[in-house]
Amino acid sequence: MNRAAHLLLFAALALPLAACSKVTADNYSRLKPGMAYEDVRGILGKPDKCSDLLAARSCTWGDDKSYISVTFVGDQAVLFQSENIR
Repeated sequence: MNRAAHLLLFAALALPLAACSKVTADNYSRLKPGMAYEDVRGILGKPDKCSDLLAARSCTWGDDKSYISVTFVGDQAVLFQSENIR
């Protein structure tokens, strides 16, 4: 198999994985108050960004148009927010 064929095969296999987002309404509905950060991460994967302020940590999965945001206090989820998830 030549290099071009290898690249085409790789792209065909990688595309479905890239399109597979965990930022979905189903996963959002699985989030519950009091969940630990690691449990939320187990559902949504690694956050795209987090910020810490005193004892609170706010993490966001997704982008500016479609996201799930969770605020943790003392490693427990206390506040959930979503935008344009399906």
